[in-house]
Amino acid sequence: MRIGVSLPDNLLGKFDEIIEKRGYSSRSEGIRDAIRSYISYYEWMGDIKGNRVGTVAVVYDHTKRGLSNALGDIQHHYSHLIKSSVHIHLDHDNCFEVIVLEGEGEEIKEIAEAIMALKGVKSSKLTTVASNEKM
Repeated sequence: MRIGVSLPDNLLGKFDEIIEKRGYSSRSEGIRDAIRSYISYYEWMGDIKGNRVGTVAVVYDHTKRGLSNALGDIQHHYSHLIKSSVHIHLDHDNCFEVIVLEGEGEEIKEIAEAIMALKGVKSSKLTTVASNEKM
Protein backbone atom coordinates (compact mmCIF):
# COMPACT_ATOMS: atom_id res chain seq x y z
CA MET A 1 0.00 0.00 0.00
CA ARG A 2 1.27 3.49 -0.80
CA ILE A 3 1.00 6.37 1.67
CA GLY A 4 2.09 9.99 1.68
CA VAL A 5 3.88 11.51 4.66
CA SER A 6 4.90 15.10 5.29
CA LEU A 7 8.15 15.55 7.23
CA PRO A 8 10.28 18.57 8.15
CA ASP A 9 13.46 18.86 6.05
CA ASN A 10 15.80 18.30 9.01
CA LEU A 11 14.02 15.10 10.08
CA LEU A 12 14.04 13.68 6.56
CA GLY A 13 17.69 14.66 6.14
CA LYS A 14 18.69 12.83 9.32
CA PHE A 15 16.63 9.81 8.28
CA ASP A 16 18.27 9.75 4.84
CA GLU A 17 21.74 9.84 6.47
CA ILE A 18 20.85 6.90 8.71
CA ILE A 19 19.38 4.74 5.96
CA GLU A 20 22.45 5.38 3.81
CA LYS A 21 24.83 4.45 6.66
CA ARG A 22 22.82 1.31 7.40
CA GLY A 23 22.80 0.29 3.75
CA TYR A 24 19.08 0.37 3.01
CA SER A 25 18.21 0.19 -0.65
CA SER A 26 15.49 2.86 -0.34
CA ARG A 27 13.62 5.17 2.01
CA SER A 28 10.70 2.76 1.87
CA GLU A 29 12.89 -0.02 3.24
CA GLY A 30 14.05 2.23 6.08
CA ILE A 31 10.50 3.37 6.84
CA ARG A 32 9.27 -0.24 6.97
CA ASP A 33 12.06 -1.11 9.41
CA ALA A 34 11.29 1.96 11.55
CA ILE A 35 7.59 1.06 11.68
CA ARG A 36 8.42 -2.52 12.67
CA SER A 37 10.63 -1.19 15.46
CA TYR A 38 7.87 1.18 16.62
CA ILE A 39 5.33 -1.67 16.68
CA SER A 40 7.72 -3.90 18.61
CA TYR A 41 8.35 -1.15 21.18
CA TYR A 42 4.60 -0.51 21.52
CA GLU A 43 3.95 -4.23 22.09
CA TRP A 44 6.78 -4.35 24.66
CA MET A 45 5.20 -1.40 26.49
CA GLY A 46 1.89 -3.29 26.56
CA ASP A 47 3.58 -6.02 28.57
CA ILE A 48 4.82 -3.77 31.41
CA LYS A 49 3.02 -5.23 34.41
CA GLY A 50 3.72 -5.89 38.07
CA ASN A 51 6.15 -4.03 40.27
CA ARG A 52 8.77 -2.28 38.13
CA VAL A 53 11.72 0.06 38.47
CA GLY A 54 12.39 2.29 35.49
CA THR A 55 13.44 5.53 33.93
CA VAL A 56 11.84 7.93 31.52
CA ALA A 57 14.50 9.92 29.66
CA VAL A 58 13.08 13.03 27.97
CA VAL A 59 14.52 15.69 25.67
CA TYR A 60 12.23 18.67 25.25
CA ASP A 61 12.05 22.29 24.13
CA HIS A 62 11.53 24.27 27.32
CA THR A 63 10.56 27.37 25.28
CA LYS A 64 7.41 25.58 24.05
CA ARG A 65 4.56 27.45 25.71
CA GLY A 66 3.03 25.51 28.60
CA LEU A 67 5.27 22.46 28.22
CA SER A 68 7.24 22.89 31.47
CA ASN A 69 3.98 23.31 33.39
CA ALA A 70 2.44 20.25 31.72
CA LEU A 71 5.51 18.16 32.58
CA GLY A 72 5.32 19.37 36.17
CA ASP A 73 1.60 18.59 36.39
CA ILE A 74 2.17 15.03 35.12
CA GLN A 75 5.00 14.48 37.57
CA HIS A 76 2.92 15.79 40.47
CA HIS A 77 0.03 13.49 39.50
CA TYR A 78 2.39 10.49 39.58
CA SER A 79 4.58 11.70 42.47
CA HIS A 80 3.97 8.44 44.35
CA LEU A 81 6.01 6.66 41.62
CA ILE A 82 8.87 9.14 41.33
CA LYS A 83 11.99 8.34 43.34
CA SER A 84 14.30 10.93 41.79
CA SER A 85 14.82 13.13 38.75
CA VAL A 86 17.72 14.91 37.11
CA HIS A 87 17.30 17.98 34.92
CA ILE A 88 20.06 19.18 32.59
CA HIS A 89 20.08 22.23 30.31
CA LEU A 90 21.46 21.12 26.93
CA ASP A 91 21.40 24.55 25.32
CA HIS A 92 19.28 27.71 25.29
CA ASP A 93 16.12 25.89 24.17
CA ASN A 94 16.52 22.23 25.08
CA CYS A 95 16.46 20.30 28.34
CA PHE A 96 17.18 16.67 29.18
CA GLU A 97 15.40 15.09 32.11
CA VAL A 98 15.66 11.61 33.56
CA ILE A 99 12.88 10.50 35.90
CA VAL A 100 13.48 7.44 38.08
CA LEU A 101 10.32 5.52 38.93
CA GLU A 102 9.22 2.57 41.01
CA GLY A 103 5.73 1.12 41.20
CA GLU A 104 3.04 -0.65 39.26
CA GLY A 105 4.05 -1.18 35.64
CA GLU A 106 0.72 0.04 34.26
CA GLU A 107 1.14 3.38 36.03
CA ILE A 108 4.75 3.71 34.92
CA LYS A 109 3.57 3.15 31.36
CA GLU A 110 0.85 5.81 31.84
CA ILE A 111 3.31 8.49 32.95
CA ALA A 112 5.67 7.65 30.06
CA GLU A 113 2.85 7.83 27.50
CA ALA A 114 1.53 11.09 28.96
CA ILE A 115 4.99 12.65 28.63
CA MET A 116 5.52 11.26 25.10
CA ALA A 117 2.25 12.82 23.94
CA LEU A 118 3.17 16.40 24.91
CA LYS A 119 3.91 18.85 22.10
CA GLY A 120 7.50 20.01 22.34
CA VAL A 121 8.83 16.68 23.61
CA LYS A 122 11.51 15.79 21.07
CA SER A 123 12.26 12.31 22.37
CA SER A 124 11.16 10.15 25.24
CA LYS A 125 12.39 6.69 26.14
CA LEU A 126 11.00 4.37 28.79
CA THR A 127 13.17 1.61 30.22
CA THR A 128 11.97 -0.75 32.96
CA VAL A 129 12.99 -3.89 34.79
CA ALA A 130 10.97 -6.13 37.09
CA SER A 131 11.38 -5.46 40.79
CA ASN A 132 10.79 -8.19 43.34
CA GLU A 133 10.52 -5.75 46.23
CA LYS A 134 7.11 -5.21 47.79
CA MET A 135 6.16 -1.60 48.31
